[in-house]
Amino acid sequence: VQLQASGGGLVQAGGSLRLSCADSGRTSSGYVMGWFRQAPGKEREFVAAISWSGDRTYYTDSVKGRLTISRDNAKNTVYLQMNSLKPEDTAVYYCAVKLGYSGSYDNPSQYGYWGQGTLVTVSS
Repeated sequence: VQLQASGGGLVQAGGSLRLSCADSGRTSSGYVMGWFRQAPGKEREFVAAISWSGDRTYYTDSVKGRLTISRDNAKNTVYLQMNSLKPEDTAVYYCAVKLGYSGSYDNPSQYGYWGQGTLVTVSS
């Protein structure tokens, strides 16, 4: 199992970034994938999730309308397009595979495989 997140960096407020998470082990096949983030001194929090087919997406309220999750199953990759970024979006972003087909999509304990994280820094 190997999830490789990339695309993070330093951007000014209002700018955009696109995160990618490549699943080299194809562990995500058939499962929901999610993005979480963890800011310094804070707990890891849910950002977005997407069903295997891509027809269902879920977002935390603070990112709705600004961040968009998508996936390309042929490439075993999930993306997070981040627009209109704010300083409060600054965090390490992690992708993860949700195990099983029950349980809450926004609960990190429901996810069994995690990428290494990519740092997003938004300056004001």
